[in-house]
Amino acid sequence: MRRPFLQILSKRANFAKNVYNCNMSDEAVVKRIKVIVKEHGGQLALANAIGVDQGFISKVINQKQDISYYLIRKLCFQLKYSPEWLILGTGDKMIHKPDSAKLITEIQMLRTEVDILHARMRAYEIQLQEIKDHNLTDKQKAG
Repeated sequence: MRRPFLQILSKRANFAKNVYNCNMSDEAVVKRIKVIVKEHGGQLALANAIGVDQGFISKVINQKQDISYYLIRKLCFQLKYSPEWLILGTGDKMIHKPDSAKLITEIQMLRTEVDILHARMRAYEIQLQEIKDHNLTDKQKAG
């Protein structure tokens, strides 16, 4: 049986992965954004509420533009939607706690951690390719 700390860590890692991947055109997230649009009386009203252009909202909803971390952050921080609900579709829709700013900071930290891990992974992939290329060159010289 897993310890509670490991469960929390595992959930945090999955959440970080989903936050990072939220630049995709995830239909489930788009569906939840459509719910938010409806609750706020349309795209223009939502855009005005969070300080973005209505065209930006339209492009995201019509999947002509990727869902951005910027939009997720605005919806969560300014309108108090739960990041967990918006990204994963689980938990409460709204944040009713005074520590919502803390949650947004946590998302930013997780996003940074994931960006660092991805950068390291890309560096390792480049190194691996260089090693493969070097080995291939050595085999060609020997053969």
